[in-house]
Amino acid sequence: MDTAMDTDPSPTSKVQVQFVTRHPDIAVPAAPILVPSNLKRYGLSQIINHLLDTSTPVPFDFLASGSFLRTSLDAYLTQHGLSAESVITLEYVRAVVPPKFRAAFQHDDWVSSVHTLSPTTSSSLSSPLILSGSYDGIARIWNLSGQVLSEAPGHSAPIKAAKWTHNGAGLVTAGMDRTLRLWSYDPSADGADAITPLAELLGHKSTVEHLAVDPRSTHILSASSDSTVGVWSTTPTSLPPAPAAALPPKPTKKRKTAPSAVPRYGALALLSGHTGPVAAVEFDGKDATVAYSVGWDHTIRTWDLATHRLVDTRTTQHPIASVCVLPGLSLLAAGSTARHITLHDPRASASEVAASTLRGHTNCVAALCAGGESEWMMASAGHDGTVRVWDVRAAGSGSVFVIRREGEGVSGREKVFAVEWSEVGIVSGGEDKRVQINETPRGGDEKGVEESVESRL
Repeated sequence: MDTAMDTDPSPTSKVQVQFVTRHPDIAVPAAPILVPSNLKRYGLSQIINHLLDTSTPVPFDFLASGSFLRTSLDAYLTQHGLSAESVITLEYVRAVVPPKFRAAFQHDDWVSSVHTLSPTTSSSLSSPLILSGSYDGIARIWNLSGQVLSEAPGHSAPIKAAKWTHNGAGLVTAGMDRTLRLWSYDPSADGADAITPLAELLGHKSTVEHLAVDPRSTHILSASSDSTVGVWSTTPTSLPPAPAAALPPKPTKKRKTAPSAVPRYGALALLSGHTGPVAAVEFDGKDATVAYSVGWDHTIRTWDLATHRLVDTRTTQHPIASVCVLPGLSLLAAGSTARHITLHDPRASASEVAASTLRGHTNCVAALCAGGESEWMMASAGHDGTVRVWDVRAAGSGSVFVIRREGEGVSGREKVFAVEWSEVGIVSGGEDKRVQINETPRGGDEKGVEESVESRL
C-alpha cells in the first residue's frame, strides 16, 4: 500500500500508527501500520479512506493525547519527547466544516434566553419555532423567517429565562420580578390569542436566573439569586396557594392597583443548601428525579427530587455561572466566571472532582448546552461575545469552532447570554438584542475542512 499520499517524493522516515475510532461504521483494523512521519491531517485522512475503500473521500480529524492533531507526526513526536520507534495512537472522527451564519432576529432589548421547538417534538407544528426571553419583560415566539407570531407580556422586570412546556402546548417564563409565569400556547391561533396566561408562581425572594423543564415529568426547576432552587409543576392546580409573605401588599386607599389577572400559586418546594446565588439548574439526563444546581458559592449540588433532599456537594475552584448535562457520557459541564469549562462526573463513586477542563473563552461562560448528533459535542456562550463549539474528547485543543456575532451595528464585543443547539441549528441571544441562528456544523469536502483547519491554526 502506498501511504505517502500527500508528501513530497523525497525519502522520509516512517512511524508506527494505530488508528482507533468510537464509530463502528468507519472502523479499520487496529494493528499498527507504518506511515511517513511527515504526514499531517490530510494525508492521514487519505490513509483511512484507502483502508475503508470509500468511493467518495470522507475527511477525517485525528486526536492524539487529548488534542486535535494540527502538525505533522514528526512535530508531534518532538513536542512530546517521543522516539521514532514509538507507536502513536490516533483516534479519528469525521471532520466537519464551520457552522455558517443563517439569520438574526432583532429585539428591542437584550436577549436573555432562547429555546426551540420542532415538529418532531410537537405534532401540532409544521415548522420549527423559537421562544426568546428579553430584558424588555416580553417573551416572543418566532418562526424561522424572523416573524414574531405571538408575544407574552406580563413580567414587570426583565425576563431571564423562558422554556417550552408540555411539548409546545405551553411555556414558562421567569425573571427579575422574582416570579415564574405559566402560559398556554395554541399554534393554530393568531397573535395575542395564541398565548394565554395561566398562573403566576410566587416564592422566590430575588431574581430567578434560570429554568429547567423536563418532558418526562411535570416538574419545573428554578435557580434564584436568593440561594434556593424552586420545584414547581406545569399543572397549576397541583401547586399550593401562594405564601402570604410573597403576595404584594394590599393597596391603600390612596394608591389602588389592579388585581392580578391570573391565579397565584406557591412552590412544591424551595430547596436550601447553597450559600450564595444559584446560577443554573438542570435535570439529570437519565433520571427525572435527580437534578443538579450550580452557583456563586463555588459548588455543584445534586438533589433528590423525590425527597427534596440534597445528596451531594462538589466544591469547585471558581464561581459557576452555567451547567449542562451530557447524558451519553454521564458528565456535567460547568461554566465558570473564570472563563473555563470543567467536566465533572457527578456520581458519588467518582474519584476526581473535575474530569477535564476546556479553555478558550476570555470572559464568563454564561450558558452551556449539549447538542448535535454526537454525544461528545457541546456549545457555550460567553461574555466575550462568542459562542464556542467543543468536542469534549479533545480537552487540550480548545474549541472546535468560534461563532461570532454578525449583523449591522454589531461590534463583536457584546455579551452572549444564551445558547441552544437543536434541529434548528445553534441558536443564541445576547447583548446585541438579537437572536442569531448558525447552521449545525456538518460534514464537508476536503477543501472546506482544510480551510476550516487553517483558520484555526
